[in-house]
Amino acid sequence: MNLNTNPERLLSTTVLVIGTGGAGLRASIELAQQGVQVLAVGKRRKHDAHTSLAAGGINAALGTMDPEDSWQQHAADTLRESYFLADPSIVETVARNAARGIEDLEQWGMPFAREEDGRISQRFFGAHKYRRTAYAGDYTGLEIQRTLMRRAAELNVPIIDTVYITRLLVADGTIFGAYGFDIVDGTPVQIHADAVILAAGGHTRIWRHTSSRRDENTGDSFRLAALAGARIRDAELVQFHPSGLVEPDDAAGTLVSEAARGEGGILTNALGERFMERYDPERMELSTRDRVALAAFTEVAEGRGTQKGGVYLDVSHLPRETIMEKLPRVYRTLIDLQMLDITTTKIEIAPTAHYSMGGVWVAPEDHGTGVNGLYAIGEASSGLHGANRLGGNSLIELLVYGRITGEHVARYVHSRTHIVRDSAAVGIARGEMQSLLSERGTESARRLQRELRNLMTEHAGVVRTEQGLEQGLAKLTALEERAQLVTAHPDIAGFDDLAHAYDLLGSLLAARATLECALERRETRGAHNRADFPTADPSLRGNFVWSTDEGARFESLPLAPDSFRALAEANADDSVAGKLVE
Repeated sequence: MNLNTNPERLLSTTVLVIGTGGAGLRASIELAQQGVQVLAVGKRRKHDAHTSLAAGGINAALGTMDPEDSWQQHAADTLRESYFLADPSIVETVARNAARGIEDLEQWGMPFAREEDGRISQRFFGAHKYRRTAYAGDYTGLEIQRTLMRRAAELNVPIIDTVYITRLLVADGTIFGAYGFDIVDGTPVQIHADAVILAAGGHTRIWRHTSSRRDENTGDSFRLAALAGARIRDAELVQFHPSGLVEPDDAAGTLVSEAARGEGGILTNALGERFMERYDPERMELSTRDRVALAAFTEVAEGRGTQKGGVYLDVSHLPRETIMEKLPRVYRTLIDLQMLDITTTKIEIAPTAHYSMGGVWVAPEDHGTGVNGLYAIGEASSGLHGANRLGGNSLIELLVYGRITGEHVARYVHSRTHIVRDSAAVGIARGEMQSLLSERGTESARRLQRELRNLMTEHAGVVRTEQGLEQGLAKLTALEERAQLVTAHPDIAGFDDLAHAYDLLGSLLAARATLECALERRETRGAHNRADFPTADPSLRGNFVWSTDEGARFESLPLAPDSFRALAEANADDSVAGKLVE
């Protein structure tokens, strides 16, 4: 089967949204409500977007449970948990507009958990001063995705969820569309658009253990944006969730919800020791993600881990009724993947790459990228989370900036009077695809992806060193050279192999940005642990911004406004009484 047998398909829309998860859907909804023609495309089924995996909840200072809560306190908690690496303006925008995001979901039929009097229920998450996390059981993300899908259908938003975008099209520094192919039949697709919103997720799939599934979060957003002239911010700041499954291989990193620890699960090493006593004796298993992940990593590194490089999470001492009521998803996941009954048997876990706190550099007011007509939202963007994401913030970010960016893009496209298209840009994208489908060599994209994940796990995992990062960069250079010999082989099942080749290209670029930024951040701060620089450096309170031309460059951050800076700098309440973990 050869791609050239299918004629190129030409589509045209006013705004193209790349990604059909929560961020992409919310932006598409806003544009449709503004009367702007929009097309949303994605490379995986829209009902199964990554958003649907989010379990815990969504933040807003509604005050339904704690009337003294405020957007200022929400902003303060977010900034403090970011280790002061978040952009204060982005933090303020999200906190101020969070309640509106919840109201929109309510209006569209979101089934939030509620109190007997009808108020939306809100619960504590770690590092929150007040109860501000709304939820829908342990399926919050899935219900949000369903709600947004219904609203998009009401507005007749066209969604094509079999298109893989491989390049953004730029002329004179301005976006004029995108290029890609249909994963099912390989048809090349050229899309003309006056603006593009990038909502294609992060880069956590480049680690061996990850909570992302095998064809998502492979760094697509990094590559698309960087090749179009945008910059990547905070690539090195990746949140490692403490509890990912160690096996089976094809599901390594699958999340075991922190509710398992919140309900009383305990962590032990291979010697049977409850090791959190060494790292956080007051909070124990209810410590923050970065601390628990570091503790588990240290136990394994010092020889007290399991033979497979993990530790144990045990809930078998809890009443069976509690497990079935409070942890049904965890119970079912372990039965499905390992035929393991968590009511009787402990779970082997290890830290897993969970969330890209960095992403494409964006402006606070509209999430523009600095490339005319290109915007980025959701996990594809950066600026809200800094060095540690506050639990429950990722979902509200989608709602807030999906709406705000949609509004700005609507005004932008209405103001455009002249569109320039460059056939050379289309030619580069077309030629790249044809090259991958021609016989270039015998390298396999899947094999190189596995080697890259092993490289990143070994050299840029939970704990990093200068020597390890430099070794990782040397290995990466060798992988980049071998990637020139990858040939994609479509078959009767479709063009997945071509998608894997592009996944690899995105992953290689994301890995280089991550390694180079991690090398430059010579300090330990939040989720970024440097064994050779074990303390925070006040002079590095800012961001490393990476581009294909200049590599990693440091940019300082402004101070937060008085409205919440003092609250953020005040001593945080680390009490775990009545609180779930992050």
